[in-house]
Amino acid sequence: MSPEALPLTRRSFLRAGTTAALALTAAGCGFASDADPAAAAAAHTPIDVKVDGDLVYFNWADFVDPAVFEGFQKEYGVKVVQSNFDSMEGMAAKLNAGNRYDIIFPTAKWAQRLAAGGRLRTIDHGRLKNAEAVFGGYGYFADPWYDPGSAHTVPFTMYKTGIGWRRDRLGDLTGSWSDLWNERAKGKVFLLDDRDEVLGMGALKLGLGLTTGDPAELGRVTDTLRSLRPRLRGFSSDSYNNLLNGNADMTQAWSGDMAAMLAQAEDPSVFGFEVAREGAPVNSDCYAIPADAQHPGTAMLFIDYMLRPENVKKNIEYIGYPMPVRGTEDTYAALVEPFPQCLVTAEDLGADLFYRNGTASAERARDAAWTDVKAG
Repeated sequence: MSPEALPLTRRSFLRAGTTAALALTAAGCGFASDADPAAAAAAHTPIDVKVDGDLVYFNWADFVDPAVFEGFQKEYGVKVVQSNFDSMEGMAAKLNAGNRYDIIFPTAKWAQRLAAGGRLRTIDHGRLKNAEAVFGGYGYFADPWYDPGSAHTVPFTMYKTGIGWRRDRLGDLTGSWSDLWNERAKGKVFLLDDRDEVLGMGALKLGLGLTTGDPAELGRVTDTLRSLRPRLRGFSSDSYNNLLNGNADMTQAWSGDMAAMLAQAEDPSVFGFEVAREGAPVNSDCYAIPADAQHPGTAMLFIDYMLRPENVKKNIEYIGYPMPVRGTEDTYAALVEPFPQCLVTAEDLGADLFYRNGTASAERARDAAWTDVKAG
C-alpha cells in the first residue's frame, strides 16, 4: 500500500455532505426514500449461504487487502465488483438513489438508521461458520445499541479519534483537545472534514454531550471552534498523507489511519498520536446486506470468508484497524505495540462515546452548526 497513491479512503478523504444529511434526517433515524416493497418483504427471509452471483461491494476504497479479495474470487469463482463512497452521507445518497449493492459497510449510527428504515436484510449468525469467533469472543457485539442482537450486522472494524502530530516540529503535547490551538502549529492544523467529529471535539472540550443537539450548547461549540478557525490550514480527512508529506504539523485523526501510517513511516519517532483526556470518540463499522441486494448468498459467503482468522490478520496489517475476531488479537497488538495510544479494544467501546442519531430537529441544528463552522 503506497502512501503516495492512496485513493479515496477513510485515511485519504471524506466529505460530510449536509444536503444529503438533511434529506436523510428529516424522518429521524429512518431513510427518506421509499424502500422496494419486494425488498422489504424479503428483509426477514433467511438467506441461503451460497453463490448466487458476483459480489457488488460498496465500502471505503482500499479498506480490504487486495490479496483477500483475490482469494475470495478464486475460491468461489466470482468477481468482486467494487464501488466506493467517501462519506456515510455519500453512501446513503447512493442507496436512496436506487443503487443496488450486495454488501455495504455503515458505521454504527448509520447501521441503526438503515435497520430502522427497513433497508437491511437480517443476518442469521448460525449460518456463518466463523461467526462464533466474533460473537463468542466479543460480548459487546452480541447486543450492540445500534442493532439489538446484531440482527442485521456483523462488526467489521473499531476505531477512536484523537490528534496526530509531528514530534519533530512540535515536541510533546499536553493530552488535551486544547492542543489543536497550539501557537507553534498555527497555519498547519487540520480538522477532519466530518460534521460529527468536529462538533464532537468542540463539545468534549467544553464538557458537553458528544452529540448534543441543543441549539444553545451548539452555539457555545461553534463559538469555540470559531476561535480555532484562523489557526487552521483546512478541513481534510487525509491525515495519513498530510502528516507524511509535511502539509500538517497537527491534525485530528482516526486511530487506524495513524497506526497504518506509523507502521509504514521511515522514522515513526517523528510522529505521535494522542487521545484527549476530555474524551476520545469511539466507533465501529459493520458488514451489512441491503434489503434489495441481488446476491445476498454471495454476500454471506464473503462475510464468512472475511471472518476467517487468516484473512482478518492480513486485513489488520493492511488497514491498521482492529477487527473483533477471536484469535487475531496478537496481530493487532504487534502492529500497535510501538504506538500504544493507537490501541483500540472492545472495552473502549463500553465508554459509550459513540455518535448517536438525534431527533430531526437536533440533526438540523447540528447541520446548521457545521455549516457555520465551515463558513468560518
